[in-house]
Amino acid sequence: MKNTLQIQNLKCSGCANTIITQLSKLDGVSAVSVDNNTDEVSFVYGSNSELESVRKKLSDLGYPILGEANSLPKKAKSFVSCAVGRMSK
Repeated sequence: MKNTLQIQNLKCSGCANTIITQLSKLDGVSAVSVDNNTDEVSFVYGSNSELESVRKKLSDLGYPILGEANSLPKKAKSFVSCAVGRMSK
């Protein structure tokens, strides 16, 4: 199944790189792409548990789904994830 989620705190290609790298490591998740213009993450997954794993990983990285709580610690995590993504390009 293919899904697209709109996320918060997406700032640049460094963020996108981190998201693609981390989500691609999840079992059952593939074809990850990020659109910085629309703040969307698209991916292919096989089951509802894999979808939940994606949602949790995005939140843990500091990129919660649009509409979810976006606390200051999550915003701070997104800056760290962004920096990591820029360094690993």
